[in-house]
Amino acid sequence: MNHARALTEITVVIPHLNQAGGLLRCLTALDAGRRQPVEIIVVDNGSARPPDGICAKFDNVRLLHQPLAGPGLARNLGVEQAKGAIIAFIDADCIPAPDWLAVAERALQNQGVDILGGDVRIAYDDPKRLTAIEAYESIFAYRMDRYIRRQGFTGTGNMVVRRRVFDRVGPFAGLKIAEDRDWGQRATRLGHTIHYLPEMTVFHPPRLCFSDLQIKWDRHIFHDLQKAGGQARRFWWIGKALLLVGSPIAEIPRILFCRRISGLRNRGKAFSCLVRIRIYRARRMLHLILGGVDSHLVTQWNRTDAN
Repeated sequence: MNHARALTEITVVIPHLNQAGGLLRCLTALDAGRRQPVEIIVVDNGSARPPDGICAKFDNVRLLHQPLAGPGLARNLGVEQAKGAIIAFIDADCIPAPDWLAVAERALQNQGVDILGGDVRIAYDDPKRLTAIEAYESIFAYRMDRYIRRQGFTGTGNMVVRRRVFDRVGPFAGLKIAEDRDWGQRATRLGHTIHYLPEMTVFHPPRLCFSDLQIKWDRHIFHDLQKAGGQARRFWWIGKALLLVGSPIAEIPRILFCRRISGLRNRGKAFSCLVRIRIYRARRMLHLILGGVDSHLVTQWNRTDAN
């Protein structure tokens, strides 16, 4: 297969669980995009109502079913069945920009570019009147540029990779580890560079309530705790939790000068939400390190439709 032909064969893989409204928006946006994939594979992961009717509305969509829980396992099945030499991952509740795949395809024409991570923006209705969560997430959530630069991974809600590279790195792991981070860091250790492409944009809906943010951080905290073995690491973990309480002060310049939001009122909302969530994180970290058991929090994902 020559290089030009390979670039024409893009498969989009979408894991899905109880997000019918979001999936319909995602597929509609892909259908209207400037660059059409050879196929879109939706992998349902046990929805109460599988999205057969939604997928049937689109000619190039295939619906698969993965009974084992976890978006990584759903993505793995999609890749196994994919025709394309390029795999583009997006989440069911995300909305790709019209040129999402076109931008990725142009970047992949460069030799040595095998893995792309794009920008994830918050999709909100009124930029002048953000909710506290919208303001907070616009600044602090889904910062793929930082994840790539500092931790060697990108989120699979907006990632494009050559199939041969995915096969070399291997499949995503299960829910009990941070799947995106684990896969990206395995790729990095094998010598692959993850390229950040800000023009490759998708939009993610904001979380609707503070408890949704808590669930997100419960999952991340539990994953990080797995690495906190040994007495020295435990003391480090406790110190980090205590430092979190005062850390919002250091974030004030970032909030004031961030270009993702505008207006002092929105910036004030972002700061108030930041304080709340960091206090929550500190309390949860101390709870877990001192013997609390909340491992069940990582075994579910997207159990309700967030329309």
